[in-house]
Formats: sequence, structure tokens, C-alpha cells
Amino acid sequence: MKSYDIVIFGNYTSDTIIQFGIKRHVDGGGFNYGAHAAAMMGLKVATVTRLQQADIRVVKKLENIGIDVYPTFTPSSTQMILDYPTDNPDERILTCPATAGSYTPEQFDGLQAKAFLINGSIRDEVPVNVVESLRKKGGLLVADAQTFVRIVGQESRLINAEWPEKKTVLAMIDILKADAVEAESLTGEKDHQTAARILASWGPKEIVLTHRDGILVYDGKSFYSAGFFPKAMIGRSGRGDTCIASYAAARLSKPPAEAIIWSGAVTSLKMESDGPFLRPMSDVEELIRNKYQLQMNLPDASIGVSYW
Repeated sequence: MKSYDIVIFGNYTSDTIIQFGIKRHVDGGGFNYGAHAAAMMGLKVATVTRLQQADIRVVKKLENIGIDVYPTFTPSSTQMILDYPTDNPDERILTCPATAGSYTPEQFDGLQAKAFLINGSIRDEVPVNVVESLRKKGGLLVADAQTFVRIVGQESRLINAEWPEKKTVLAMIDILKADAVEAESLTGEKDHQTAARILASWGPKEIVLTHRDGILVYDGKSFYSAGFFPKAMIGRSGRGDTCIASYAAARLSKPPAEAIIWSGAVTSLKMESDGPFLRPMSDVEELIRNKYQLQMNLPDASIGVSYW
């Protein structure tokens, strides 16, 4: 049995990003963005992913920064086209022409962690029996709502659809992340706090809701918020993946009011460039000192004792 602070999984996605009419290719996937963020924060990290052999460079990059990778090689990697038609990062058109397939519980045999983070791209990637198997392992179970609300519709377009197993799955989740669009799709509510309360009523102990300006966290009693402060909006793709991974990583040793600060700072710096977060923690600490301690009125944003 191999033990980690956090195990993050989801299919690698070969991303074509269209922004302001310009196309570029980025190695994507929530597991990829999330694992980089958690590793740079000093955690012992493993990833479980599915991808074609031709994309093994992604595995090597993760291994080069000390992340253990458990890949399954498939006929095709997941292909994703992300079109941002406006400067609002919450507005995007997603197309998925091909996928790397679905996970099985056996892919996690021999792995144990303080937290498992489910970060898939579409619903079929993570069946309910995988969630049930991970729940039995103990520790925190964290999930990104995009894993379950997205399906492939006509012309390979990703759409948010009714989720029949919603309450079954959410009853097993400790921390749920959703962006503003996903939260409205699930609850029918535009108001972020109202949507967070509804999502929490279905089972998760904490809700992490991202929107164009920052993050809202609801722990069942109180709301916490933190803004995003990127100097440039270049790397919008991977924002939510970085956010929930950095929040979950910080949450292993901090209360929500502090974890959200670290998540906001890491995510802000990630958005300044394409690809995953690779900045030194000294940059994060400087941004926290300059922007977040006054905002959150916290005297110290350093690592604390475990709150789980």
C-alpha cells in the first residue's frame, strides 16, 4: 500500500484553446493542473490518469517534479476545444471530439491518501462505483462538479445536463467545487450563496464556488470569500482545477478561512500564464501579504494544525 497526502485523478486532455481568435495547444486535464499546484505547495502527490502513449511527455513532466503517476494507456487521449468568446472567463464553449474512457475501482488498488480529488472532464469518466470505492478508503473525498454535470451532446459539444445520481454521489463527497455556471445548472440559482446552501444540503460538508472575480466557500455555517488578483488573464484554462486542488491541499492543515486565501493566491498566479502552476511558494506568500491578509483580516496565513 502506498500512501500520499493527496491523490488526484482525471483523464489527460489535449486542449486547443481559442481566445480572442487565436488558437494554441496546451497539455490540460484537471489532474495535471491540480497535481502541479499541490506538489508546489509541498504535498506528497500521486496522480491516476488515462491517455494515449504518444502523450507520455505529460507523465514525465509530472514525475520530474516528484509526483508519482499511475497511467493507463488508451487508444486516444481526451481531446478538448475550449473557446472563450468574450473576456468573461466564466463564458466558454467546450467541444470534446474524443475521450480516453472511464475509470474502474481497480485503478486505485494499493493507493491510500489523506484526500482523493475527483477531477474528470465528463460524466462517463467516473462511474458511481468508483466514487463508492474511494469513499470506503477513508480520508477526504473531494470532487469537481464538472466531472458529473457535463455530457457530450450534439456535434461533440459539452453541455451541462440533468444528473440522475446527484444526491447519491454528493452524499459521499466532503468538499465539492463548482463554478458559477455549474452551480446554477445544478440548483437553478444565480445567487452564489443561495446555490452554495442548496449544494451543501445534498451532502457535501463544504462548497467551493468559483466565479469570475474569485472564490466563495461555504462550510455549512459560514461563508468565506477571496478575490483573484492576476496581473494578466492568460491561463484561464485550468483555473478551477488549480483552485480546488490548492484548496484541498491547504485544507489538510488549515481551516476554510485560511485555505481559501492560499487557493486564491495560487490560482491568481496560475492565471498569469498557460499551463500548470509552477511558481515558487515565495511568490504565493508575497501575494498573500500584499492582497489577502488585509482583505481577510487574518494576522497570519502560515500552515496551522490539522482541522480534519
